[in-house]
Amino acid sequence: MFNEIRQTRKRITKSGITLNNKEKRFDCIVLFAPMFGSGEVYAINSDGHIVHEWNLPWSPGLYGYLLPNGNLLYLGKTTKKSDVDFPFWERFKGGIIAEIDKHSNVISKYEDIYHHHDARKTLSGGLIYMTVEKVKNSLAQQVKGGVIPSDYSGTMWSDVLIELDENYNKIWEWHSTDYLNVDRHPITFNDPRDEWSHGNTVVPIDDDKVLVSFRNISTVALIDKNSGKFIWEIGPDILAQQHDPSLLANGNVLIYDNGVHRLDEPMPFSRIIEVNPSTKKIEWEYFDKPKFNFFSPYISGVQKLPNNNILVTEGNFGRIFQVDLHGEIVWEYISPYYEPDHEGVESNGIFRSSAYSTDFFGKHYEN
Repeated sequence: MFNEIRQTRKRITKSGITLNNKEKRFDCIVLFAPMFGSGEVYAINSDGHIVHEWNLPWSPGLYGYLLPNGNLLYLGKTTKKSDVDFPFWERFKGGIIAEIDKHSNVISKYEDIYHHHDARKTLSGGLIYMTVEKVKNSLAQQVKGGVIPSDYSGTMWSDVLIELDENYNKIWEWHSTDYLNVDRHPITFNDPRDEWSHGNTVVPIDDDKVLVSFRNISTVALIDKNSGKFIWEIGPDILAQQHDPSLLANGNVLIYDNGVHRLDEPMPFSRIIEVNPSTKKIEWEYFDKPKFNFFSPYISGVQKLPNNNILVTEGNFGRIFQVDLHGEIVWEYISPYYEPDHEGVESNGIFRSSAYSTDFFGKHYEN
């Protein structure tokens, strides 16, 4: 009987453009990859029309974004197997980091079966990305929090950051187990103890710093690459299993705060926050009213636009919207692309989206 019922949200939700305030929106091109698609990446304009499409040989692992030269940096799922042995791995693993031209031709490709979630080009033309490694049993036993799932293999995994030069030579790596603290960084109380940190974002800052997000410990931190230590960190007193931090020009950090298990409120809800990392003060935030109207427990992203609007990806529900600094939603798009997820349930999920000026996009794709 269940299989005959169409996915609820697909049945009750409109798709495509649902709001379009042309006076207040930022006119741009939005890029996204349906999370459970087979390798399609779409660029849409502010009226919701597809202006370009890439078709790639790998399903998303988990998204892609445009490089300054106009090519697509795409993160795909490798078909090669690793020894990572917890069930959620299949959801967010990557393995393929490829540069793609506008005709969907592969310009270059790097493969690491332990890569997951995110990867970025560095200023020097190399790559920085996330992988996982096993945590020594003696250390894993000291890590606090979490629950032991029924299918627990007995192995805990944690994040490693790897940087490559332009020739794919490894030039830097960072092991989270060397710098996380078993007392200060417990796993969220009901997350499985398969993973300690669960990184979802890595962003190179200049040449000597890296901005990271670790979901399972509700922590965003800026890493000094020379010492490996955190220059600052924002933790679970503010965050609740967040995604996609970005450093703003004023030194603050913009974050999609998913809000699954907050320490100070029982209701799960998502919000967008701008945090001063020095004072830990929230300088600006957006949430819906009532709060539960805006909530994505996993994935999702946020980007500040040139006119100060905020582009938000409410990932679990395929919703992309712009909100202004007064909290008014001025543009909204719901992805119509539903595909079966890892449990066979139809989903229009989007890990993350990104916006580009129409001038930039036109320069590279309309010639």
